[in-house]
Amino acid sequence: MKVITETQAETYRKAGIWGDVTLDGLFAATAAAHPDRIALVDAPDRSDWTGGTPRQLTYAEADREIDRLAAFYGAIGMQPDYVLGLQAPNTVDAVLAFLGALRAGLIVSPLPLHWRQKNVLSALNSIGAKGFIAADRVETRMMAHAARDVAGELFSLRFVFGLGHDLPDGLVELGPMLAEMGNDLPPLPQARDEASDHIATISWSRSSKDTVAVTRSHNHWMAAAQMIMGETGLKDGSAILVPYALSGLTGLGGGVAPWLMCGGTLHLHHPTSLPVLARHANAVKADYILAPGPLAQIIDRGIASKDAAIVAAWNIAAPLPGRFTPRHPLIDLHIADEYALVAKKRTSEEVAAVPVGKPLGPEGSQAGAALLEIGLKDGITANYPGTLLVKGAVVPGTDWPTIPDHKRVKKDAEGFLETGIMVLTHDGGLLGFGIPGVYAQGVGDLEQVDEAYKGFPGLREAAAFLVEDEVLGSRIFAALVPSSGTVPDARAFYSYLDAQGVDLAAIPHRVLVLQSLPRQEDGSVDRERLTLRTQRMSAQVA
Repeated sequence: MKVITETQAETYRKAGIWGDVTLDGLFAATAAAHPDRIALVDAPDRSDWTGGTPRQLTYAEADREIDRLAAFYGAIGMQPDYVLGLQAPNTVDAVLAFLGALRAGLIVSPLPLHWRQKNVLSALNSIGAKGFIAADRVETRMMAHAARDVAGELFSLRFVFGLGHDLPDGLVELGPMLAEMGNDLPPLPQARDEASDHIATISWSRSSKDTVAVTRSHNHWMAAAQMIMGETGLKDGSAILVPYALSGLTGLGGGVAPWLMCGGTLHLHHPTSLPVLARHANAVKADYILAPGPLAQIIDRGIASKDAAIVAAWNIAAPLPGRFTPRHPLIDLHIADEYALVAKKRTSEEVAAVPVGKPLGPEGSQAGAALLEIGLKDGITANYPGTLLVKGAVVPGTDWPTIPDHKRVKKDAEGFLETGIMVLTHDGGLLGFGIPGVYAQGVGDLEQVDEAYKGFPGLREAAAFLVEDEVLGSRIFAALVPSSGTVPDARAFYSYLDAQGVDLAAIPHRVLVLQSLPRQEDGSVDRERLTLRTQRMSAQVA
């Protein structure tokens, strides 16, 4: 299944932006050229936060496992273009499951780790997923048990498998199943024409009112990697450390895709603390370290190798980048939710503005087809000067047959995708993507969060609001108004949210009990006034 017209694909090919190799094809090419090179390495503390012992595989070993997985998917009836959900932390097993599915011609939908059963069920149902793979646990959260319950409610799911050992009845452990197959594998599906143009993944945007399914072909991911490769100068065989889950544009576009393009070694990391991340980077002599933008300065001080490149990822909820003189090559990676990314090498203490136009061209003036073109849609008020428009080879599709039109992001008359992400202008460009204090990463529309809070017994009304945070960009708080004669119990409120399976990203950092909610003239909640109750400085809040 394709997400772009033949004419547009041919335009990108002629410009040298798109090619004919799939993501798993890149892996196979490196395996053929460098079979003994180390391909994948688990974090040494893997067993502390998920099932299984740490693994390390060469390209040849991993390629055989990918072949086996692809054959297994086909043997159980997963046909090309079937959708396979995947919810797992950063492990060798998760990467193999992902690449094996792509080799089988499947479409993988990597799901955010913070999603609970309700979110997973809704997403997989909306895209008609036929299979689901979940890790046994992430830290203390038993993810596989939720996967079993999803399978019980979603009849379209034909195959549900688990990674790890602590799996509930109803989930089959994938590892032993593969071992039982032996080496007599059924044939893999025949390669499709223009396979790289076909959908590889469906990821999920939460920056608007609705959760939006975002479709990306192999070539879309290649284009994202080109953005980064051009700024980092990654060499063949580089060591790459990725602490982001492989569930969206940051982890896959900023981590996995560059790794595949340089044929290097992917070191997988689960974030627990900055010192642990720095020690891991130093121990593996990482050439490329993907890290949260707000923490880049601290990471910069903790990395021993002077040549290691730090790729600072700034999401739409992040605070504005601060000034500092980096000791290492520093690349600012601006992530526009699931829609686009821009990589810019920092050449001074201050982050460079992202130019409107075509960022890779001279002063945004690149001619012809481009990886990315940026536009602005006029804002409604002086506080919000505009929203982000994007088009180009890196920009995904938002069309899927089972998704209704009102849940798809629209394109304007010039072909720009209307992301709805509010941006601030600076020096003729943009201060990254998003506005601090306006978004909470992964939460989406706050009115929907209000509804989740209101269900707690003994409340007359409730509202979510954002408070600026120097590291996270913003934290979500809850304002609760009790019914007459009741006093809300904060512990009971948190227990209620947990029992209801509320998205972990929507769990409030703190709870504020009020006699009433402040309202604007139109009757809507005045979230800015709520914010001012908890922080002294005025902030712009959704």
